[in-house]
Amino acid sequence: MSDVLQKQDSQYYIEQENKYGAHNYHPLPVVLEKGEGVFVWDVEGKKYFDFLSSYSAVNQGHSHPKIVQALIDQAQTLALTSRAFYNNALGPYEKFVTEYFSFDKVLPMNTGAEAVETAIKLCRKWAYEKNGTPENQAVIVVCEGNFHGRTTTIISFSDDDNARDNFGPYTSGFVSIPYNDIEALERVAKDKNVIGFLVEPIQGEAGVYTPDEDFISKAQKVCHENGMLFIADEVQTGIARTGSLLAVCGNCNCENQCEKQSTYTKPDILILGKALSGGAYPVSAVLADDEIMEVIKPGQHGSTFGGNPIAAKVAIAALEVVNEENLIQNARKLGHLFRKEMSRIISETDLVVKVRGKGLLNAIIINDSPESDTAWNLCVAMKDNGLLAKPTHGNIIRFAPPLVITEEQILECVSIIEKTLKEFKK
Repeated sequence: MSDVLQKQDSQYYIEQENKYGAHNYHPLPVVLEKGEGVFVWDVEGKKYFDFLSSYSAVNQGHSHPKIVQALIDQAQTLALTSRAFYNNALGPYEKFVTEYFSFDKVLPMNTGAEAVETAIKLCRKWAYEKNGTPENQAVIVVCEGNFHGRTTTIISFSDDDNARDNFGPYTSGFVSIPYNDIEALERVAKDKNVIGFLVEPIQGEAGVYTPDEDFISKAQKVCHENGMLFIADEVQTGIARTGSLLAVCGNCNCENQCEKQSTYTKPDILILGKALSGGAYPVSAVLADDEIMEVIKPGQHGSTFGGNPIAAKVAIAALEVVNEENLIQNARKLGHLFRKEMSRIISETDLVVKVRGKGLLNAIIINDSPESDTAWNLCVAMKDNGLLAKPTHGNIIRFAPPLVITEEQILECVSIIEKTLKEFKK
């Protein structure tokens, strides 16, 4: 019998990936084969709490039955037409998602990086055709520590040497400022060729770097006072993760659609992905109002798979789950509880210096240098104790469980983290 048909242990699959796959990731040493809700199981049958949620793609939990059923039903009917033809799923989805987030138009794509590239193209074309910017002179402002993807354009404005080195020549047209620095944004905004500000409301990959509470609203104000577009990359922070429908909603006590609240800072261009499909299928989207989106004409941008029928049905189901299961409220409530418990633990150990975050997007900062392997070794120890998390930027551990997690489960996970920290030896 072929090895493929036989049950194998974890090491077998790890060795296969190492031998046949490109080494562009450094996974934790665990091989998963099943997921349900907040749990995943490895090939040996061991059960874990998932505290990464596929980088916030499975906010609705693994294998959510409503989302999975939407995928199955549409896949058995019509999976793909390309955009050479209309299909009967895309229009209803476009109506649903634009009304859900209060925009006039959506441009559907597949991945987060594709959506970011789309937003960049859209901003530049708007600048040349609507804002009078001289051709090929447009500049978009980004932030230090950003993570928007790994395409050649995106890494051109990254300050992560590992992502940039030996991938040049780089794309021009970007200027970087310190994150959470309104004065720096005001200075660069004086240049009339600066036409947009691309920003993550919380920098997830940078270690859940949470800015001042008024940073986003002030940034939008600076943009509009200077004829710039405010572009929010909510691929990771959006769709209930931070205790609001979108992180740009600030601290509103919204129940569902945050745009109905006075504190909502509406972007000119909104970028979504990941949890837009609940992790069941690659779905991303760029939303804007007519005055911006109408600059895109036939043949100027597209994707064979963008807006396919499966994606449309899956995204509707995924967004409906957010409302039906009160995921916004759950993330807000349990996020407060998690940070309170982590603060208590931090007061009892010198291994962790800080907890930060919003909703159920949180991180702890380990009391060691970014060059150390302490955070990695802690994550391996947590894995052995039944919880999966991953370091970022060396000495930071991100905690982002599926938003369907319960209070009882959060407290159980806190106990696992506490036990691991207390037993850990550098």
